[in-house]
Amino acid sequence: MLVKLWRLVTVMLIGLSMGPALCHLLEMPAKMTYDGSLWLTLLHTLYPPAFGTVGAFFEVGAVVTAVALAFLVRQRRPAFGWTLLGALCLVTAHATFWIWIAPVNATMAPLTPETLPADWMRLRDHWEYTHAARAVLQTIALGALVFSILVETPTNASKDQPA
Repeated sequence: MLVKLWRLVTVMLIGLSMGPALCHLLEMPAKMTYDGSLWLTLLHTLYPPAFGTVGAFFEVGAVVTAVALAFLVRQRRPAFGWTLLGALCLVTAHATFWIWIAPVNATMAPLTPETLPADWMRLRDHWEYTHAARAVLQTIALGALVFSILVETPTNASKDQPA
C-alpha cells in the first residue's frame, strides 16, 4: 500500500509541476515575437509571484518523491526501469533550471527596459528554449512514471475483477 500511495503522490506532484512548465512552452511562440521591453516586463511581473514559490514546491516535491519511488521499486522489474527514467528526467529538468535558467533570471532581475543589454535576445532565447526542454523532460517523466504503474497492472484479470 505504501508504494501505491507513494506513486499517487509522485504522479500528482509531477502533474502539478508540469503546469508551469507547459505554460512556458505554450507562451513561447508569442513571447518570441515581443520586443525587449514587453518580454522583460513579463519576466519581472508574470512569473515571480507563483512560479517561483508554488511551482518550485511542486517541482522539488516531484523530484524528491520520484527519486524515493525509484528506491522503493528497485526490486520490481520492469517498473524500476521506467521509474528510474522518470526520476532521471525530473532530476535533469531541475538541474537544467539551476544551470541555465537561474543565471539568466539573475542577469535580468535588476534590469529595466532602458538598461536591457544589446544581446537580450540571446538571453531570451536561452531562457525560452531551456524552459521548452524542461517541459519535454517533465512530460517524458510523467509518461514513464505512469507506464511504470501500467506494466504492473494485471492483464489477465476477468471482466468482473478490477485491474
